Amino acid sequence: MDLAEFFRNFGLTLLTLMGLALLLALLLLAIVWRQVKRIHIPPDATFGETLLLTPFLLVLMIDLLDFALDFLAAPISWLILDRLGLKALRGVSVVETLIPFTQAIPTMTIAWVWVRLFPGTV
Repeated sequence: MDLAEFFRNFGLTLLTLMGLALLLALLLLAIVWRQVKRIHIPPDATFGETLLLTPFLLVLMIDLLDFALDFLAAPISWLILDRLGLKALRGVSVVETLIPFTQAIPTMTIAWVWVRLFPGTV
């Protein structure tokens, strides 16, 4: 296998994974929309307090969206989180989206688990 063939295969595999992640993120958005609309998050809630009230599927959806769309996910996740009333998560999600080469790291999911294991630290 020469180098050109390796990069072609790598690119096709990456594009396929990104496409699947986008489809799964859109499916999760449809499921999560109803769940999040039922919970009450105070307007002055901090990042950690908001994550404690947020369902796991939402943070998974944000991470999948980040993986699928790279830096283009920033405005989309901002809009989704704003419409869902999760304003405390917007800034962290956008910063995480704009940091290069972190798309494969599920940052929001890790933060969600961290807040549940160590409440009051975030």
